Amino acid sequence: MTTIEQIIEDFEIGEVVHFTTNHGVLGMLADGRLLSRERLPANKYLEHVYRPNASVRKDPAWLDYVSLSISRVNTRFFGYSRGWEREVETWWAIVSLDPAILADEGVVFTTTNNIYPSCQRAQGAGGLKAMFAPEVSGLYGGSLKRTPRTPSNWTTDDQAEVLYPAEIPTSYLRCVYTATDEHADIVVSQYEMLVARGDANDVRPELPVHVRPDLF
Repeated sequence: MTTIEQIIEDFEIGEVVHFTTNHGVLGMLADGRLLSRERLPANKYLEHVYRPNASVRKDPAWLDYVSLSISRVNTRFFGYSRGWEREVETWWAIVSLDPAILADEGVVFTTTNNIYPSCQRAQGAGGLKAMFAPEVSGLYGGSLKRTPRTPSNWTTDDQAEVLYPAEIPTSYLRCVYTATDEHADIVVSQYEMLVARGDANDVRPELPVHVRPDLF
């Protein structure tokens, strides 16, 4: 029987990604967890800086899940979020997580955006493999197909989601991507400050931060 670990290997999945604001990165590093939207406002580190990725969520039943993507972010939603959040002090980062997270209990895989009527959801190896099907239904049933040029580690629909329940420990954190050197320096400085204060629980001793403007 095919396992999630085998699918990760077969499709050469190297990372699971999540975009968030600089406030979200700070809260994650301080608390040692990446939290679902439902849990963010109550978090003691974020109560004064909390900024959601969207003004309105259209999938309220899934607010206690962290929305992730495989190998690449959901570019359509990322563009929408960046257009909505225009405060000067707010900027964006992408966190990279170990793909082993896909095998955790309770993880739900979707073939397209979770709010679309055509979305198919499932857990386990079958759900993960369905994200890489030769053809999936996208927005309102429109067909999306893989081509010989589609990278093996890209889901068929770039809006396909991995829904992780409740919270993700930062032991899964591999690195943070930023758009500029300035933003990278801020993340590194904040992380070093938190480690020095002893507030960064369950976070790796080193945090690679890579400047990748091409991802933004």
